Amino acid sequence: MDVRQQRGLEIAKQKQSIRKTEGGWLVKSQSGAGYYKVSELFECNCPDSLKRGVLCKHAYAARFFLKVEIDTPQGIKTVEKRISYPQAWGAYRQAQNAEVKLFDQLVSDLVEGVEEPEQQRGRPRVSLKQGLFCAIQKVYSQLSSRRAFSLYENAEQRNQIEKAPSYNAINVFLNRKDITPILHELLTLTALPLKAVESNFAVDSSGFRTRCFGQYAEEKYGLGREHKWLKAHAIVGTKTNCITSAIVGEENSADSPNFPVLVKATANGGFEVKQVVADKAYSSAENHNVVAELGGQAYIPFKSNATASVHGSKYRLWKKAFLYYSLHSEEFYEIYHKRSNIESTFAAVKRKFGETLKSKNPKAQENELLCKLVAYNITVLIQSMFELGVQPDFSAHKSGNMLIKEGDSKD
Repeated sequence: MDVRQQRGLEIAKQKQSIRKTEGGWLVKSQSGAGYYKVSELFECNCPDSLKRGVLCKHAYAARFFLKVEIDTPQGIKTVEKRISYPQAWGAYRQAQNAEVKLFDQLVSDLVEGVEEPEQQRGRPRVSLKQGLFCAIQKVYSQLSSRRAFSLYENAEQRNQIEKAPSYNAINVFLNRKDITPILHELLTLTALPLKAVESNFAVDSSGFRTRCFGQYAEEKYGLGREHKWLKAHAIVGTKTNCITSAIVGEENSADSPNFPVLVKATANGGFEVKQVVADKAYSSAENHNVVAELGGQAYIPFKSNATASVHGSKYRLWKKAFLYYSLHSEEFYEIYHKRSNIESTFAAVKRKFGETLKSKNPKAQENELLCKLVAYNITVLIQSMFELGVQPDFSAHKSGNMLIKEGDSKD
């Protein structure tokens, strides 16, 4: 080892001298009380690195922090270092303590812009604003229809809704086809307050089980009696894990065709798209081109049979990405690891709001799943209010499209 490597190794052995931060590591200064930042490419902002253009002791310390060589009686042994990410526990505690109270307030503000013309004929029905509020609240609580009725009464007392609907009215409301596009827009609105901090995204899909079973023929011919599933295709920001857009499809719906729709919806919603990561199921020239058209770059691993020997203008970015993936795999996977954020997102949705959909009809199941995603985004907003100082203002982002014409809504 040279002198810088030796000093870097000594720094790496010291406790609390290195910690993970956004885009790299903070390495404690040996001559002062501050820290130097080492990027993920091991570029440091210390004078030694800036003036001489060499790997400094802080960069070597970060490398040794990830993979430390230690002396043992059996010889030199390489030990993989577990990376720990900083957690603002104070902000987390405050957000969790205030979540239930803030959740109802934010949902009430969210649905305030939903309008519906006065009903001229027929039996009185649940308004869009009240129905959406109660549906999202019910999904968030994970209570049964009858037990959730007390939630509606509490909301009525707080003047968040005009009148508490009957326990079964929300089940009927979730069957309405016209609320599906509104729920999609509400999902976008819950993510927009975070557009200032989100520019890197991850795309993936996950299944949600329903309470419905397959056809009788499956059991008759020995195929087994299995639950049906719905598949949620989503794109999330990798900093806060907010869901910026989602598509609900059948259990066997393909992944790759939904990639352009999700990425374009995110960009149209007001987000700047710099990076999009996804697994091999999304590997296609079209998906690379879509991200590039929006000014970003896609980081998608290539399948084992992929090759750069393709022709045509649409494969120009494909070949460039393939060469980068082949020649700079270490740098590629340093960015690709952000894909784990969407797996964490789906795990959080299922852990908080359940993996199983309670509704029986297909349209109600789709709307219930969208309510889960909206509820999850609101909890992310609450966390961001305490950790990042975000102040949600849904009225600043409403597009006016959440207006349904009389005669279009049917219970």
